[in-house]
Amino acid sequence: MPTLLATTPPRPAPRRRLRILVADDNRDTVSTLTTLLQAEGHEVRGVHRSADVLGVEREFRPEVVILDLQMPEISGYDLARWMRSRYRERAPLLIALSGAYTRPVDASLSRAAGFDHYLAKPYSIGDLLALLA
Repeated sequence: MPTLLATTPPRPAPRRRLRILVADDNRDTVSTLTTLLQAEGHEVRGVHRSADVLGVEREFRPEVVILDLQMPEISGYDLARWMRSRYRERAPLLIALSGAYTRPVDASLSRAAGFDHYLAKPYSIGDLLALLA
């Protein structure tokens, strides 16, 4: 009679670890997203000022930038345009977040500025994680 061995279910394949930059003038948003994304295994940096995006982006070389549209100093739209013009097709994946700009036209404007995806606050964390998968 054959012997039956207990087996553990196969583990899901690990997702690729991404370098992600989170930029939002709301400190709670940056803290929450940074903690969540680190728990998912990603390397994450967070900034609260749009001017800091430029310096961190050069040093950190993120593969994904999650960017609030309504940042003081330099808008998220302008930052996306700058990244697209600087990197062209090698630009990081750009994800727009907005609590202020939530009309359908705002999603269209974000795409025109160079964003790959647009999420209106409040958004589903599951939707954000699906974009990163």
